[in-house]
Amino acid sequence: MTGRDDFALLRGAAPEELDALLERARRRRFSAGEIVFHAGDPGDTVHFVRSGRFAVRIMTEFGDVATLNVVGAGQTFGELALVSPDVRRSATVLALEDSETLSVHRHDFDRLRSERPQTDELLMGLLTARVRRLSEQLVEALYLPAETRIRRRLLDVARLYAADGADTLDGTVIPLTQEVLASLSGTSRATVNKVLREEHEAGALELARGRTTLRDAAGLERRARGAFG
Repeated sequence: MTGRDDFALLRGAAPEELDALLERARRRRFSAGEIVFHAGDPGDTVHFVRSGRFAVRIMTEFGDVATLNVVGAGQTFGELALVSPDVRRSATVLALEDSETLSVHRHDFDRLRSERPQTDELLMGLLTARVRRLSEQLVEALYLPAETRIRRRLLDVARLYAADGADTLDGTVIPLTQEVLASLSGTSRATVNKVLREEHEAGALELARGRTTLRDAAGLERRARGAFG
């Protein structure tokens, strides 16, 4: 279970600022498959993930569901709710397993900002991290081949599913389907299947229905460096 000092985007904040922020938070529990909010819903809270994992998804203009990201303990989602009083959710978020968050309402965050102006630095950190992540995804989509993107997403999600305190990703089980991995990588299921088979033959992965076990993280990472290694 992630504690208050484990949220990546709040590291460096003074303890009294963290206490003031999180004492206003509401503990939320979600069952596997439960929707946190839908795209288009009013955006009024930011969620700090204490445990479990969530999928961030959108519906494409062709009616397909695309997974944009998987968020785990120590991360956040819904940050844009802190920016504008009339913002709408840009994506749907659902729990992939039994999970728990601390949700902070925009009004509480605004009250904290008025009482402690230095809290704006927390908000700046939240939004800066979001922009940085989007920029990285754009560069990858434009310049990296699909096979490299798939290998990078495998490593990303392996870090989310790795055991607490583990000093290696080897042995990590990734319980995501090929369809989800394809959405995360911005490619087709057929291409994901091809890469998974190649990595299986190289000894990096062990494949089973609906799950992938990482056996050689170092080898996979070498091949994931791609053009910008």
